[in-house]
Amino acid sequence: MSLPQIVGLSGSTSRPSRTTALVEAVIEHLSDLGPCRLIELADEAPHLAAALSPAALSGRVAATVAAVEAADLLVVGTPVYRGSYPGLFKHLFDLVDHRALVGKPVVLAATGGSALHALMIEHQLRPLFGFFNALALPTGIYATEADFDGYALTGERVRERAARAAAEARAQLGLRFPVRIPAIA
Repeated sequence: MSLPQIVGLSGSTSRPSRTTALVEAVIEHLSDLGPCRLIELADEAPHLAAALSPAALSGRVAATVAAVEAADLLVVGTPVYRGSYPGLFKHLFDLVDHRALVGKPVVLAATGGSALHALMIEHQLRPLFGFFNALALPTGIYATEADFDGYALTGERVRERAARAAAEARAQLGLRFPVRIPAIA
């Protein structure tokens, strides 16, 4: 039986990044299921900006898009700028095949300077993944600067939501990758 392909995606184009720390907090709860890959837009940005259409993908960007499309579970986090996700984050998903994420579980997370942007998950991220017919999991995770000590996630409420979202993801993966109990001889 193959292991699930778990992909974390940080939509931040800076490093260090609170968004990356938030995505990593969710992935930590899933790491026992198999290898987890973290894609950071900070690494992909120069290459991604030059990719104008799915048909023209090559090299690094093609591999990144392929990893997102092949994932059995996505943990997606983005910073909030002016009430929404960054354009480069959206551009990445513009390159993803519209059928690739159908039915796949997605953990939604975002970071922002204040609680004023907390509904961005509901009003921006859920509709984006709804377009793909992905299974956006119920618990969204929103963190503000107050939930971090520097770039380390310290907010207990946010850590609890990360654990809950990971448990929801684990349950969905359990439905897709059931444990096989060997027959008794």
